[in-house]
Amino acid sequence: MTQIIDRPAAQGDAPEPWGSILTPAAAQAPVPAVTELTMVQAINRALRDAMAADERVLVFGEDVATLGGVFRVTDGLTESFGAERCFDTPLAESAIIGIAVGFAIRGFVPVPEIQFDGFSYPAFDQIASHLAKYRMRTHGDIDMPVTVRIPSFGGIGAVEHHSESTETYWLHTAGLKVVVPSTPSDAYWLLRESISSPDPVIYLEPKRRYWAREAVDTTTPALPIGRAAVRRNGSDVTVITYGGLVATALSAAELAEDRGWSMEVVDLRSLNPLDFDTVADSVRRTGRAVVMHEGPRTLGFGAELAARISEELFYDLEAPVLRATGFDTPYPPARLEKLWLPGVDRLLDCVERAMEQP
Repeated sequence: MTQIIDRPAAQGDAPEPWGSILTPAAAQAPVPAVTELTMVQAINRALRDAMAADERVLVFGEDVATLGGVFRVTDGLTESFGAERCFDTPLAESAIIGIAVGFAIRGFVPVPEIQFDGFSYPAFDQIASHLAKYRMRTHGDIDMPVTVRIPSFGGIGAVEHHSESTETYWLHTAGLKVVVPSTPSDAYWLLRESISSPDPVIYLEPKRRYWAREAVDTTTPALPIGRAAVRRNGSDVTVITYGGLVATALSAAELAEDRGWSMEVVDLRSLNPLDFDTVADSVRRTGRAVVMHEGPRTLGFGAELAARISEELFYDLEAPVLRATGFDTPYPPARLEKLWLPGVDRLLDCVERAMEQP
């Protein structure tokens, strides 16, 4: 059984800098500040850098230590930081979040992993009843610096309970920050900032983007939590989305050019806090808005965005706010996944309807 000390020890020598996530021995080699990384590697490096900077940071979950995680996101962390800093837990999601709350009360900075999005439901009571409430319950005397990492959403042809869009549950739970990276750079910096936050953060990792690759600068912070990014400028319609669907929206924008439509793509990055100012500025310029998300249509995050845009920007709109979403059914078997998920065609259908308005 892993022995956990009662309180974090005094800061000692920092662990060796991060090297290759595939070869633990390579962790002795220096790493350039700017390097090309997949999203998996970017998240791994963010965890390593956070653990090296603060010995209170703990990583734990199902198969995160010996196996290095199902997607190898935590590969080599136990070898580098020891079994007291990165360790496996029983298959009990409620217990994983429960001990994270206990660790935070004792002064640690927990980063638990829920192995798949559909596995987070057994932990819902601990998240909603305790993790999200502790700071208010104690009048701000006790922080909850807990970052819950959850591989999320679809697009990989997984089996039942392995592809879910859980963001609306967390967004409706006051007291939680909710972030969704779409690029390796955002994955690195959003995770570093999440771990540094005194508030609990639900960090949703789009599984379909795990193998996306780009140059990541680990010395120059990207946009912080609470800021959206305009990934493509346009003049006719604003597409608002996040996570794995940002790439889908960018692909649709290329095809839209052939029909003479100029699409602006806004990547929310942070769902709570929400950067509505960036959304509003874009919609005021284009006069049209389409919200895109993977989850079911009814009461999805797109409904909240559509309502707020209609309420606050009514006189700036040239057409109703439209939604390109999943269907109001349970997530389908892998062979039907492509028919269920909103894709380029479903998005362009909405854009066409918006552009038909006078």
